[in-house]
Amino acid sequence: MSETNQIPAPTSPPTDAPVPSKPPFSKGLAGVVAAQTTISHPDGPISKLIYRGIDIAELAEFATYEEVAHLLIKGTLPTKAELKEFTAHLVGNREIPKSVYKFLQGLPKTAVPMEALRTAVSLLSFYDPEIEDISTSATIRKAIRLTAQFPTINAAFHRFRTGAKPIKSKRNLGHAANALYLLNGVVPDSDFAAGMNAYMVLLADHSLNASTFTARVVASTQADLHSSIVAAIGALKGPLHGGANEATMNTLLEIGEPDKVDAWVDQAFATKRIIMGFGHRIYKNGDPRARVLNHLAEKQGEKVGAVKYFHMSQMLEKGVQRHRELYPNVDFYSASLLYNLGIPIDLMTPYFAAARIAGWSAHVLEQYKDAALIRPASEYIGERDVHFVKLARRK
Repeated sequence: MSETNQIPAPTSPPTDAPVPSKPPFSKGLAGVVAAQTTISHPDGPISKLIYRGIDIAELAEFATYEEVAHLLIKGTLPTKAELKEFTAHLVGNREIPKSVYKFLQGLPKTAVPMEALRTAVSLLSFYDPEIEDISTSATIRKAIRLTAQFPTINAAFHRFRTGAKPIKSKRNLGHAANALYLLNGVVPDSDFAAGMNAYMVLLADHSLNASTFTARVVASTQADLHSSIVAAIGALKGPLHGGANEATMNTLLEIGEPDKVDAWVDQAFATKRIIMGFGHRIYKNGDPRARVLNHLAEKQGEKVGAVKYFHMSQMLEKGVQRHRELYPNVDFYSASLLYNLGIPIDLMTPYFAAARIAGWSAHVLEQYKDAALIRPASEYIGERDVHFVKLARRK
């Protein structure tokens, strides 16, 4: 046997070698850095959020959703020529296959909209010509297609369940304005379009939140973009993540009138009831997105003659802070904003997804480049040395 083919004898580590320490347990992965990213950063201590270095307050005031989607997915703010091309691709991919429309039409009218969206995205994978191609160029094209199609799915499902037919997109409308138009067939005025645009910009990404982390876990297996997005939608559905906006609006409707807010808050704290829309894992001194949405909610409320819900939101915020130092998160003021924009309550989370699809896609692209399988360890705390008991002897 040649020397190169010999298997070396195992060696023992030196007696003074350090014993490997067990990784610490972190409930909910709190404080664990699971990814490095250049996409977005929520800076908790100073209550600031940036997308690729740009403060979201600037983006919400000055940028279109198309510009922000380009920034997230392609990595840079677009030039005029790049924006024109990117927008044309979005507009050209707004329609969904007839079979997907038929699927949405056949759903029960009581179907949960997030489940309709999740399954429709899964169905779209059958019709995407590049479904198994996870190269950067193909994934970007798929990301643009999905970004364009989310508002179409949401609006089509809603119109079918209310006995109406879907509306074709208007090519001359921007992404946010068209999302509103598809719901009711009315071209929104500039204030409504601006409100929806700012909302979608603010919700486009938020680092490694639950749904984004879910998308990255799936992408880390080198699964396709659609699979990653379907998983993300599933995570966003929960009331502790995207569903908090629906819960917040239902709370306002339950309270009913401004003069009942304080008593409702006191009772909620007395009975240890969870008040949705408050608190955040990262922002301890206030969510920067909530500050922008606060002003947008007031403006839209005044426009439609329903400023009551904005004032009730302010009173609810003050009432909560009488009991505990908790600040509103992004879902709190977005609830009344979306309600006044004409978004049905159970469609609020699907429109959250319609904004977040750009960020999800950007993270999937980044995860493909990282090429590391996400596989955290677990700490076993169960019994040991348990022996099998045959069926006849079990009590």
